[in-house]
Amino acid sequence: MSEKHGLKIGDICPSFKLNNQKGLEVNIDNYLGKHFLLIYFYPKDQTYGCTKQACSFRDAYDEFLNYDCKVFGISSDSTESHDKFSDKHQLNFDILADINDEVRDDLFGVPKNLFGLVKGRVSYLINKEGKICWMFNSQVNANKHISEALSFFKK
Repeated sequence: MSEKHGLKIGDICPSFKLNNQKGLEVNIDNYLGKHFLLIYFYPKDQTYGCTKQACSFRDAYDEFLNYDCKVFGISSDSTESHDKFSDKHQLNFDILADINDEVRDDLFGVPKNLFGLVKGRVSYLINKEGKICWMFNSQVNANKHISEALSFFKK
């Protein structure tokens, strides 16, 4: 099996459909080309870094909306897990259940960290032409995903 290379800046965002925390299907094609999209992949609900990151996106969500940017978090946790996570932390954006990691691995090619043992934490900003215009990969600096994305808009 050949090694899968991840998406990079300038690549077209792939089409996908996943269920959100309420079990409703989200078709990313309904947003592509109409808004900026911040799609971030994270390892696991209710873990320290992932909770900090989700709450930081929640707290900055209005700022993202000012740039006409919708935020979507994606992990392989179930919709039930996402629902508990979202309710507990009062998240104001969709988190999507990629249960078999098909979007993470097959469509985006998100790299793993720590010798391939931990699912990667990567954020992608998609412009209104449907292309990746910015990305940030950092497992340990979960909050930096938010500040770096907002810095991109401010430039």
